[in-house]
Amino acid sequence: MTEAEILTVFTETKALLHGHFLLRSGLHSDRYFQGALVLQHTRIAATLCAELAAGFQGQGVETVISPALGGLVVGQEVGRALDVRAIFAEKDDQSNLVLRRGFTIRPGEKVLVAEDVITKGGRVQQTIDLVRAAGGVVVGVAVVVDRSGGAKLFDVPVRSLIRLDLPTWKPEECPLCRQGKPIDKPGSK
Repeated sequence: MTEAEILTVFTETKALLHGHFLLRSGLHSDRYFQGALVLQHTRIAATLCAELAAGFQGQGVETVISPALGGLVVGQEVGRALDVRAIFAEKDDQSNLVLRRGFTIRPGEKVLVAEDVITKGGRVQQTIDLVRAAGGVVVGVAVVVDRSGGAKLFDVPVRSLIRLDLPTWKPEECPLCRQGKPIDKPGSK
């Protein structure tokens, strides 16, 4: 798929929102990618994630892991496209990511991390750390949308379907805050 086709899909599914948003990273933005709004369409999700998985074919991926909640569908569909198992990490009481539900990673297991969107990469880095703590080998990161602005966030290859260079501001520098526009925290809505 071309970037133009992907953007059309995001627009048609209303996954690319406009307004004043508080991102999980703590930064503010006038646009927000709500992955769930595009990923709720199962055929679209399968198509997007198969395209994403294609970049990791032949790399020996044995397991796909995603941080809950945003990465769940991406991890499942990338795992399906690679014909490997898909597991997820979830928050404990201190907001650390942990494996539960009987999920395990064996030493030396080749694992791909999958996520819907990254800005600063905090949850993905926690997932990478979790895999490595279990003895797994992280082969890369597969993400639908890269909002990092091209920052090198990880020490493994990263493949995204699209890079959205959307503006972000620290709260004290946010022009929308200065204009008194109400802020929305859409992450779990």
